[in-house]
Amino acid sequence: MLSQKITIKNPTGLHLRPAGNLCKEAMKFKSKVTFRYDEQNTANAKSVLSVLGACIKSGDEIELICDGEDEAEALEYLIQYIEDGLGE
Repeated sequence: MLSQKITIKNPTGLHLRPAGNLCKEAMKFKSKVTFRYDEQNTANAKSVLSVLGACIKSGDEIELICDGEDEAEALEYLIQYIEDGLGE
């Protein structure tokens, strides 16, 4: 299991389009991809409803967690994808 904290820089946070983009990218990996927010809550990064339910806003910090056979590649790719603005 690998994890890394990242701050959401997207001006609108994880609303529907960036949440969908994140899920689409996370589904490319075999590893389980989740993120922790508000210290104790977790969301499944492969589920749009789970990501939207987290209500992540611009400036919020999340901890992206990847667990599985391609966890290193998944974490590196998704961190870069988030930093690049989630396809927006």
